[in-house]
Amino acid sequence: MKNKTIFFTLILALAICLFPVKSVFAGPGTVTWLTVPETDNSASFGPGALGLFYVFDLRDRETFLQFTYQDDFESGLPLRAHVQIFDVSNNCNENNFFDVYTINDTHSYNLRNIITNDGSPSGVALSDGAYGIVVISYTTVDGQFSRPLGAIGNLRIFDNNGYEYRTNAQQSLFTVPFPPQFGELNPAYTFNFNIDNGVTLSDVIGVTVNLPEFPESEGPSSFFEWDASNTLSAYNAFDIDIFDNNEVPFSCRDITFACVNQDHPLLEELLAESGTSVASFEYGINNAIPHSKGGELLCPGNTISEGFVTLNPEVINLEGDLLPPHFFGFVGLNNGNGRGSMDSLWVINTCILIGDGCFP
Repeated sequence: MKNKTIFFTLILALAICLFPVKSVFAGPGTVTWLTVPETDNSASFGPGALGLFYVFDLRDRETFLQFTYQDDFESGLPLRAHVQIFDVSNNCNENNFFDVYTINDTHSYNLRNIITNDGSPSGVALSDGAYGIVVISYTTVDGQFSRPLGAIGNLRIFDNNGYEYRTNAQQSLFTVPFPPQFGELNPAYTFNFNIDNGVTLSDVIGVTVNLPEFPESEGPSSFFEWDASNTLSAYNAFDIDIFDNNEVPFSCRDITFACVNQDHPLLEELLAESGTSVASFEYGINNAIPHSKGGELLCPGNTISEGFVTLNPEVINLEGDLLPPHFFGFVGLNNGNGRGSMDSLWVINTCILIGDGCFP
């Protein structure tokens, strides 16, 4: 395990030289491998988009998710969206509804009162204290183009203490199937952090979802059906390390990201399956910048207040699925009062894609 950590440390040093880390409140940008960057504009990704991925939180917070259909593919057709909501506080059970967008439509969903694009009730009512994952997949209404270009989105989370998290949705592209024979070359993830501007609290959130099967047709019902509720297959485990500003590594523990809280009925079984001692949907960084809601820490006992974190994949759980679980990460920092910021995790590119394979 530590040999792999050394390997990823060398890769990280090279990546920092090639892709300078911007100095921001929450973290760096994204380098793409299998998981995909946040959506700045629809031209940043190509054909084969599988959906937009958001997080939401109604625990003394309000959440607004924006979705925009730009029709860059010039289909001239309306878009039909499938909105899936997975509630961590309710054992990751799914609620879903459908919506329709015409070209250049933009709509904002208030997760406290979800109304569709045409002003009708969605039929979904989330309880106070709900939090978790939202996935929006889409197709043109008549199915001529199963996954049109042009869908972008962002999210805003307002905390009652006065700070705000704002970032772009993340997007998955079906580019190259994961090559199991190169399992040791899974990309590591990283983000930087500091206590500038009075930062005292953090939210490191992991979105782990499965794509059990592809649509059988290219018709109007050919949506990608994502699943986060299958706890024993929709998880990702990581070996965590923290580096200070002198690039000295501090070894932490192995953790699991899944759509669970500490009251989930399958938590103990998940821990045994993943081989880790802790599993959660969200974490704080360490004792210097703990979790905003008093949850588990990536690195308990550690007090580094400025540096960066690496998340090195430990378990790839195929469990008979077509692809391994997709993973998307968000990191938010706040001062517990009037200032907060959120960004995506940075993916370290550890291989070169040649044809259908991944090569060092």
